[in-house]
Amino acid sequence: MSFGKPGSENGVFPWAKDYDNAKPIFKKAVDLGINYFDTANVYQLGTSEEITGRLIKDLGLNRDEIVVATKVHFAMREGRPNGAGSSRKNIMAEIDHSLKRLGLDYVDLYQIHRLDRETPWEEIMEALHDVVKSGKARYIGASTMFAWEFERLNNIAEKHNWTKFVSMQNQYNLIYREEEREMMPLCRDRKIAVVPWSPLAGGRCARPWGTRTERSKIDAVSPMVWGATEAQDRKVVDALEEVSKKNGNTMAQNALAWMLSKPYVTAPIVGTTSVRHVEEAVAALDIKLSDEEIKALEAPYVPHIKTGAF
Repeated sequence: MSFGKPGSENGVFPWAKDYDNAKPIFKKAVDLGINYFDTANVYQLGTSEEITGRLIKDLGLNRDEIVVATKVHFAMREGRPNGAGSSRKNIMAEIDHSLKRLGLDYVDLYQIHRLDRETPWEEIMEALHDVVKSGKARYIGASTMFAWEFERLNNIAEKHNWTKFVSMQNQYNLIYREEEREMMPLCRDRKIAVVPWSPLAGGRCARPWGTRTERSKIDAVSPMVWGATEAQDRKVVDALEEVSKKNGNTMAQNALAWMLSKPYVTAPIVGTTSVRHVEEAVAALDIKLSDEEIKALEAPYVPHIKTGAF
């Protein structure tokens, strides 16, 4: 979602980078060995997919060696009854639209961007199965929902011998750890990949509390997700800052190193808007936090409201 046509008139991420500004970031990621690229149809209303697909082509990436993921659910056409959700009609239409924008014959992972609770779940799972069987996606995944819902959806697929979800993209970071209660144990037990979104909590775990950036001045999504828990979140971020001062790593690196220490995490979805962000994220792979550091980072956390929406 870091790439796309800038401007609030083009989507909810007005700080997104256009092609020319995205290219050096993307190239640095490739040069450092990153081969998994996650986007969504709704990111800047499709322009994220367009830029991602163009970069894959222009950088001459070997299609067999990279993993491309996209998503379906949120509204692409406001006010239109068939412009959102996970109905069979919308899934079948949006996979074609996504592939056209990406310039690809298939995506490796096609994910429902949230659970559509107004569409019969059998309809959702059969439509996703048909997308896989048509060759337009290799695997399917899901995003933030309750653990019982995720299990039930896969049970429906198993019952009908349809394609099951192989991944869960849920929110997980130092200031939101509710997924440790049920979703993470479920995924570990079922051997389902966990690819958390917003591992740095929209930048909150990347800098001292209260720091204002150009992005934070125009970011309307982050306050909606984390605005109600600022009092309890600040204590965690302050602890992260203190640990970072002591061990010399950046706050972002320590936040990612903490996440990568968890056995149930497969690959966090790191949104980057600069080459430095990519370099920091990759460097976090070599950081091994001590037990004492992990305890210091986790100690201030208190339970959050679990909504199933964010």
